Amino acid sequence: MAGGNLAAMSGGPRIVIAVSIAALLAVFLAYEAIHGSGQLLVSVAQLRSDKDGAAAKTVDLTGTAVRCIGGACSDEQAPFTFVVKDDGSNVTIPVRYASGSVPDAFANGRHVIITGRMKNGTFVAEPDSLVTKCPSKYTSGPPSGQGA
Repeated sequence: MAGGNLAAMSGGPRIVIAVSIAALLAVFLAYEAIHGSGQLLVSVAQLRSDKDGAAAKTVDLTGTAVRCIGGACSDEQAPFTFVVKDDGSNVTIPVRYASGSVPDAFANGRHVIITGRMKNGTFVAEPDSLVTKCPSKYTSGPPSGQGA
């Protein structure tokens, strides 16, 4: 009889241990989802002011491409340097796009997102990180299928 009770009791601690491990794993995954994943998205002004230590981190920079430096920005191939302006102010920053493909829609006045980090006053982009936003998605107009 004592042997039967021992066998029944040994299942209880196993369940407690399994539930404890599952709870710890759930807490770890929730922490990673909130704090560990994703890149910090910053505006030009936030990067310039070093908000949240952005100037020392790899971040996603967002703003509007306003002009190329030292010649034309190629629509096919890097390297080139261009200036990005903050959407809410006149703050600008030079961006060095050293390698990677260039989106067809890239042009002055186009809203861009670039991944990279600050180095000697210039935002140095990671290869193939230049993304442009399509302006037609953000302008109002007649619904699809209806003419003006």
